[in-house]
Amino acid sequence: MPRKLGQSMPPEGGRGRFFGMDSRVQRFFQWVRGKRVSVIGIGVSNTDLIGMLQEAGAKVTAHDRRRREQLGQALCENLEGQGVRLELGEDYLEGITADMVLRTPGMPFTHPALEALRRRGIPVTSEVELFFDLCPCRTIGVTGSDGKTTTTTLIAEMLKESGRRVHLGGNIGRPLLTQIREIRDRDFAVAELSSFQLLSMRRSPDVAVITNITPNHLDVHRDMEEYIGAKRNIMDHQNAFSRTVLGVDNEICASLAGQVRGRLWEFSVEHPVENGAYLGEDGVLYLAEHGRARKLLHREEIKLPGLHNVKNYLAAICAVWPQADEDAIYNVAVEFAGVEHRIELVREKDGVKWYNDSIATTPTRTIAGLDS
Repeated sequence: MPRKLGQSMPPEGGRGRFFGMDSRVQRFFQWVRGKRVSVIGIGVSNTDLIGMLQEAGAKVTAHDRRRREQLGQALCENLEGQGVRLELGEDYLEGITADMVLRTPGMPFTHPALEALRRRGIPVTSEVELFFDLCPCRTIGVTGSDGKTTTTTLIAEMLKESGRRVHLGGNIGRPLLTQIREIRDRDFAVAELSSFQLLSMRRSPDVAVITNITPNHLDVHRDMEEYIGAKRNIMDHQNAFSRTVLGVDNEICASLAGQVRGRLWEFSVEHPVENGAYLGEDGVLYLAEHGRARKLLHREEIKLPGLHNVKNYLAAICAVWPQADEDAIYNVAVEFAGVEHRIELVREKDGVKWYNDSIATTPTRTIAGLDS
């Protein structure tokens, strides 16, 4: 069946509520029926999550520091129309009585209100943590200070191009937990994971990718050490059969190699690697296994501009091989036009090209965009 980029393979089997569903997922939805669930943070992603929990029969309370007029009357009435109880304003965390609490990623795990809930024996988790607890299929997670979204999207596209059924989420797309009933064990779940999401994770993906680590979000994290620890947590719970992909041109990433629990794959635009992918002096992208390298494509064939996007491709190749074949990797390279707000060509007029690179909110990203 021909497929356009961005289109996954159709689901197999029936559409019944529990048809083919993993037993852990079944048990969760059976458990959550009638339970009191507090969701902290009413954002775009949590709105979908609230709807899923409500549909599953949970008694949902949504908490947000913003007042009704700040959230919008229409949103509040829509939630209340579904039977959701709202706790808004400065006292939004007061008096929580729940069987489970789902925090928004932007809320520190160490927040005093959350610590008080844990002392009372109330489970405190997040949408992403719960998804990784329940997910029945192979998981690929991507984090890093730069390149997360593009690399995550490239991984999903390469797998789809190889005929795999892919569920994309985490810090982009639909919340993965809201897709859990659609996921079968032969599928792939690909997640972009921020430091806030990773800080309290208890499970690691089967394939963990760290693109790079540079100072970022230090207005939220206590210090650089905590930020690095959050990023490292993506691989800390792996096993011998897992794969970790590190961008070894970055000094901090390279220093993590000795802490990898599973199989280490590396990517570099500066030198060859033993296992992984690298850019050769001849401008060719190579895939290496046990020191034996094969040519994949020339960097000039990649539709996305810039050396930083070559790095993104190398990271994605390490994550998907051999589940995605050489043809799929090549097809995505020559066809994929990129992600919004990332060196996105807006218009060309009178020989001048106008780009939207509004995601470049750090010096590293801005320099990479200008170098392109």
